[in-house]
Amino acid sequence: MTMALRQIPTPPLEVGTFREAMRHLAGGVSVITAGVDERRTGLTVTSAISLSVEPPTMLICVNRNASAWPIIQRERHYCVNILGPRHQPIADRFAGLGGVKGAERYQGARWRQFATGAFGLEDALAVIDCAVEEIIERHSHGVIIGAVQAVHIGGGAEALVYGHGRYRPLNLA
Repeated sequence: MTMALRQIPTPPLEVGTFREAMRHLAGGVSVITAGVDERRTGLTVTSAISLSVEPPTMLICVNRNASAWPIIQRERHYCVNILGPRHQPIADRFAGLGGVKGAERYQGARWRQFATGAFGLEDALAVIDCAVEEIIERHSHGVIIGAVQAVHIGGGAEALVYGHGRYRPLNLA
């Protein structure tokens, strides 16, 4: 016996409803850095994930209106800086709070240049240096797949997470 499925009409999805649903999805906070010299910039994300362990590959999602977008496209590199609660001021700065832009976002912290040329935060929980393998443009964002070139473990037992519009510490020990 075959059962016929009936499609129930649904009203168009409102962006505000989707945004509210996504507030329930807490995520680890990372700063994505890219560029060299005075052309350095970056952004704060909760959308950095491991795509594959073999070979080591990272995936990030970047709004195509972000200042870092053309830099990542041109330089073909980025660092994922995984943050702890002590890094909240850095997360705010790279999120654009206070109007700080470009290379000025790096002030007040210690950075180290990695193999690809991108800069990593020396005391981040971890830094993952990536060379861009592929960029997939969808809607307002680019999905950027990067081959891991180097990893630096800075240590720490608490991660910084973001959900419901605010930061929270998460003890990983």
